[in-house]
Amino acid sequence: MALLAAVYVAAEIVLPLVLAVVISLLLQPAMRLLERWHVPRLLAALLLMLAVFGTIVGLGAAIAGPASTWAGKLPGAIPRLQERLSFLQEPINTLQRFLQQVESYGQPAGGPAVSAEGSTLITKLFTGTRHFASGLFTTILFLFFLLVSGDTFLRRLVEILPSFSDKRQAVDIFQQVESDISAYLVTITLMNAAVGIATAMVMWLTGIGDPVLWGAVAFLLNFVPIIGPVSGAVIFLLAGLLTVDTLWQAFLPAGLYLGIHLVEGQLITPMLLAKRFILNPVIVIISLVFWFWMWGAPGAILSVPMLAITKIICDRVRPLAAFGHFLEG
Repeated sequence: MALLAAVYVAAEIVLPLVLAVVISLLLQPAMRLLERWHVPRLLAALLLMLAVFGTIVGLGAAIAGPASTWAGKLPGAIPRLQERLSFLQEPINTLQRFLQQVESYGQPAGGPAVSAEGSTLITKLFTGTRHFASGLFTTILFLFFLLVSGDTFLRRLVEILPSFSDKRQAVDIFQQVESDISAYLVTITLMNAAVGIATAMVMWLTGIGDPVLWGAVAFLLNFVPIIGPVSGAVIFLLAGLLTVDTLWQAFLPAGLYLGIHLVEGQLITPMLLAKRFILNPVIVIISLVFWFWMWGAPGAILSVPMLAITKIICDRVRPLAAFGHFLEG
């Protein structure tokens, strides 16, 4: 409990560190490849970081314009949505009343519905996002030194272990865990990128427009199990209702997006990851909700990679094998 409290309070430091560790594991295969090409580790780390963050900055610049355009459409689009979804007026009113009650949750009796301190539930949802944004430099700093350090921690561990068999076992476990985690993260990232590309093509073919924006949205949401695809379907449904005049065609982008997700999530990814990487869906949901509460949206994105890392380590460490089996789907 003390450790969890410390992680919650020190989110501005712990969240960038966890993100840097996950990214460093993702980049390990590329680091090994550059080392085999006799590229110095310092230069290899700089090249990889420039490639990763250059891609992020370029993608952000590409979607900033379309995102602001769609955001500007929202105020005038509400009457159009209400007209097209008039048959859902009563459920929407019920949902609005529910959201108002949720918004006022935790407020003192007789006080204002929204606190000036930003202590409402909706404001707290983005606390982790603010921690991540303010700690971007910290993430870059952690990532750089993690990539440069390489096997330093492993060497220090081997030096202090008493027997040769313990040293050999530590090296074997470290190599297997790093290999499995890198394979998992690379596979998930590539499959999410494929979902983003397929979604971008669907948005272009159905006349929604801005395929780069919607592809990036699908790519990011696919890191969050269950909730991410559901949120994506709602977003694409609203985009279709705002863009396409024919009602059934307006539902087409969301339907095709769900089809892409089902093919990827139920067929391709499980086949690529094999049975040992399939996680217990109940544990996945618990982890998702918990880390979303702890760190907001970045915690939700990191919840499944952290859970997968935990399972892979437990499967390779004999005393923890039972817990690893419990996490298996």
